[in-house]
Amino acid sequence: MASFRITGGTKLSGEITPQGAKNEALQILCAVLLTPEKVTINKVPDIRDVNKLIELLGDLGVIVKKLSAESYEFTAKDIKLDFFGTEEYTKKAASLRGSIMLLGPLLARFGKAMIPKPGGDKIGRRRLDTHFIGFEKLGAKFLFEQKSNYYHIDASELKGAYIHLDEASVTGTANVIMAACMAEGKTTIYNAACEPYIQQLCKMLNSMGAKITGVGSNLLYIEGVEALSGCEHTMLPDMIEIGSFIGLAAMTKSEITIKNVGLEHLGIIPDTFKRLGIKMEFRGDDIYIPSQENYEIESFIDGSIMTIADAIWPGFTPDLLSIVLVVATQAKGTVLVHQKMFESRLFFVDKLIDMGAQIILCDPHRATVIGLDRQINLRGISMTSPDIRAGVSLLIAALSADGESTIHNVEQIDRGYQHIDKRLNALGAKIERID
Repeated sequence: MASFRITGGTKLSGEITPQGAKNEALQILCAVLLTPEKVTINKVPDIRDVNKLIELLGDLGVIVKKLSAESYEFTAKDIKLDFFGTEEYTKKAASLRGSIMLLGPLLARFGKAMIPKPGGDKIGRRRLDTHFIGFEKLGAKFLFEQKSNYYHIDASELKGAYIHLDEASVTGTANVIMAACMAEGKTTIYNAACEPYIQQLCKMLNSMGAKITGVGSNLLYIEGVEALSGCEHTMLPDMIEIGSFIGLAAMTKSEITIKNVGLEHLGIIPDTFKRLGIKMEFRGDDIYIPSQENYEIESFIDGSIMTIADAIWPGFTPDLLSIVLVVATQAKGTVLVHQKMFESRLFFVDKLIDMGAQIILCDPHRATVIGLDRQINLRGISMTSPDIRAGVSLLIAALSADGESTIHNVEQIDRGYQHIDKRLNALGAKIERID
């Protein structure tokens, strides 16, 4: 298990470019299974979850060719369906939650699939009903083997259907879209997730010959086609990394320029950080954050305490609430952070409290942060990263704190952030990786 040793209290400066979007990558990489032709993907992030999925695709028989540091070519001509059910497949697929999105392409192209219960962050209940109900509406039949912990799916006759998703799940929407692309007839998906990642998936599929309309809304129409062809696709910059860098700049009083952010795809992320008092300038497609000694949280028009809550797109992404919470600890003012979607994601605040932050954990979903306005600096401690986003939040806290901090289990951070220690050290951070 690797750890970071961080010496805090140093101002950073310079330019940093966000990686390709992790949450888009997991969908896009699964989509290469929809065609036997070559698919070229650019801006692929070099992170643990993505690399594990690429390795799994290779095990399934996909020919994987690395063209450059961020570009890959995939040819899914001969898929080894007998790899499913093997001990190796079980171990790899169960450890990666993104493996659930293999189902849609496999059902569409081969009419069958099997998968163990997937893993991922322990951030609360993350049910799979949306995926399975959507597949069932398209005609798939399910069998869950309790003994082997495996889902077996027969989808030999997929047919278009009207599907009203029970929740606007991003991965659920992606899975159903991929399955419906080659189903017979027309599929309507209502209450679909409409995140930029879903828009990107639809853009890619349409370039492969799919017929998807309504992209960008929560009402999608899909005309099934018999086959899909190859394509070239470039991923968006990772909006979660961009938000993390904004928070990092504010907490460490740093002057940072975030390059090539894909500003039109960031939604209300910049405005939400502005509500915390963080100044920024948009320079073309870059975000410039000046060094700030202090920043003050806004209140609502009626004078009540600011509340920042997650919501389905185009609302504020839940993946950045941990960053908002840690940034608020050194702001002037008070904010209520309301994490609606996952009931375990705020449990890392005990580490921030140990560092000197003033936080009241109201319940599993809400935390009130009383900003210290830099009157009292956070202090370095030893802690463990519970998940990807909390891990980076603790890293940001450690970089702003007095003294030395140690973060254990940084493999969690590596799952979502590409070479984060090296990239931040290039800006002046003092992070030592200890294996």
